Amino acid sequence: MESGNQTHASEFLLLGFSAKSETQFMLFGLFLCMYLVTFTGNVLIILAICSDSRLHTPMYFLLSNLSFVDICFTSTTVPKMLLNIQTQSKAITYEGCLSQIFFFTVFGCLDNLLLTVMSYDCFVAICHPLHYSVIMNPQLCALLALGSWCISVMGSLLETLTLLRLSFCTNMEIPHFFCDLPEVLKLTCSDTFINNVVVYSATGLLAVIPLHVILLSYYQIVSSILSISSAVGKYKAFSTCGSHLSVVSLFYDTGLEVYLSSAATSSTRMSLVASVMYTIVTPMLNPFIYSLRNRDMKGALSRLLHRVVPLSVRTITGLS
Repeated sequence: MESGNQTHASEFLLLGFSAKSETQFMLFGLFLCMYLVTFTGNVLIILAICSDSRLHTPMYFLLSNLSFVDICFTSTTVPKMLLNIQTQSKAITYEGCLSQIFFFTVFGCLDNLLLTVMSYDCFVAICHPLHYSVIMNPQLCALLALGSWCISVMGSLLETLTLLRLSFCTNMEIPHFFCDLPEVLKLTCSDTFINNVVVYSATGLLAVIPLHVILLSYYQIVSSILSISSAVGKYKAFSTCGSHLSVVSLFYDTGLEVYLSSAATSSTRMSLVASVMYTIVTPMLNPFIYSLRNRDMKGALSRLLHRVVPLSVRTITGLS
């Protein structure tokens, strides 16, 4: 490749969705509402868990971490997309693009790892209930959460730093609403062998292995539940992990849809729709799944709202 076709990137163009102004207005309203619902729902989950001592257990500690990660995961891409729609600009700086790739990868990996740890928590609760409090002690929970953060940051840092060695062609258009790493790699004029090795290795370690751990955990969980003779016992056992299983199914179904659709078709629109499901819809639905399918969480949210609403009324009316 001639050096004249290479450049040090100063900015990229995020092509995003439709260029029609009326469609842009509708998309702005839709994504703004979805982002606010995601932010509010996950914040309520965190506040409910922190304020209710009955939820100070390993499962809800991990759930509060997952809710925080979902907020950050969505905030990595949606605010910039909304800003670009509002200002009718498609530009994102080179530094901004690298930052977006870094944080998107960090929180995407964290979702994988936290769901894996939560599946292990369910496995211990169902298959070893008498030893649950000993195995899932606070020290182990904190260590697993901290380990997930450290592994995700290191994996993302490695993927992002390898981008610094690349030169880019004159075409700087990314057919996406955020800086998706595979799409950015398509724009480079440099050899991407090292980048591809790093990406595939990180995907194997931070996505494929956690998925296998989750599947193995639920195989053991289902086997244990089926061995319970009482129908009431089976229901109680399944309700313990039902919400988590729903979230795992939603996360991996939408995530796999993104990569399978990208591999099976060159349609940019299909890839965009699949990415919206993975990056926006899933974090928005997680709080509803946990609040609607979990009696303890519904109770905690109800008590939180009963405390917050009267306080807000007193503040507005000026009463002490």
